[in-house]
Amino acid sequence: MSIELHFTEDDWARVERDWNAWWAGELKRPVVVIPTFDTFFHRSRREFTTQFLLEKPVEEVLDYYQERLQSAYFYGDAWPKWSPYFGPGIMTGFLGGKVEPLPEQRTVWFEADNPVPYDKLHFVYDPENTWWRRVKDLTSGAVERWGDEVNIAHTDIGGVLDVLASFRKTYTLLKDLYDCPEEVVRCTRELTSLWMRYYDGFSEITASTGRGTSCWAPLWSTRKTYMHQCDFSYMISPAMFERFVIADLDHCFKQMEHAFYHLDGKGQVPHLKMLLSLKSLKGIQWIPGAGQPPPSQWLPLLRQIRDAGKLCQLFVSAEESMTIAREIGGKGFAFCVLDPMKPEEVSAFLKALLKESNHRNL
Repeated sequence: MSIELHFTEDDWARVERDWNAWWAGELKRPVVVIPTFDTFFHRSRREFTTQFLLEKPVEEVLDYYQERLQSAYFYGDAWPKWSPYFGPGIMTGFLGGKVEPLPEQRTVWFEADNPVPYDKLHFVYDPENTWWRRVKDLTSGAVERWGDEVNIAHTDIGGVLDVLASFRKTYTLLKDLYDCPEEVVRCTRELTSLWMRYYDGFSEITASTGRGTSCWAPLWSTRKTYMHQCDFSYMISPAMFERFVIADLDHCFKQMEHAFYHLDGKGQVPHLKMLLSLKSLKGIQWIPGAGQPPPSQWLPLLRQIRDAGKLCQLFVSAEESMTIAREIGGKGFAFCVLDPMKPEEVSAFLKALLKESNHRNL
């Protein structure tokens, strides 16, 4: 079934040119993505029912998303993108863990009823796993249907320690860091190896489209990219982060040219210096977290990221993006602008933002 998008070959050429320049540090302005339906802000409860995730025929699922793609407009540096989203960390399901859709909360929850003992935790690849097959079938179906018209992004695989916490439960895993660190390290090594196997498995399916690589976050690249995460690290010290997290992240970062890290909440800020020291990491996505000041009020932190030579992605209002461009400059930032805009408003906003960015760069 063909798809009719508000997006042309010239648009794809522009996206490739400007995103490539941004990754290379050659784009003097920020990249600006103004959300369309495919961001996680606009998901329907329907998408998180067990039937929709697991049982509905692939073609019916794609019919639903095709209608939304065809009604979308792609402003700024946005592009047509779709990924089979099964919640934040479906790797837990790939490994036989509990997967609980929560339609009312528009998400999926992953946590065992009781901690799984370490003598029963030996993570192995299962090509016949129900969730793995389902996500692969949806990815393959999207590639077959839309070809090079749509960028088919990787599903949200999850963070290694976050996945382990789904099996051990968060509070138990925190104690494990002290009580049985060798078992934690063993499991994270197994999970890291499998993480890359799943990532590469999706890449093999999507590579044939020639429309670049993306993930659950608004990133696009002609090379391998992903928004890595470890939300569990909010609760641990830099010493623990160094012992249990950084080596596995660095291993994954090195397997791709354009690795990003999801720095979620002020509890992760103590780990920032360590992350910025990694040559394998291209950038940081900063999420202040609920109840915290918005990104435009974290200017010293943003300067720290940019002064380290890293790119920075933020979810901001139009006004906040102007503030950041005025104070720091727009170069090296990716602004995901949350304000709904009409086409004429988009044009005026982008011109004003470019003016601020150019003024700061002088």
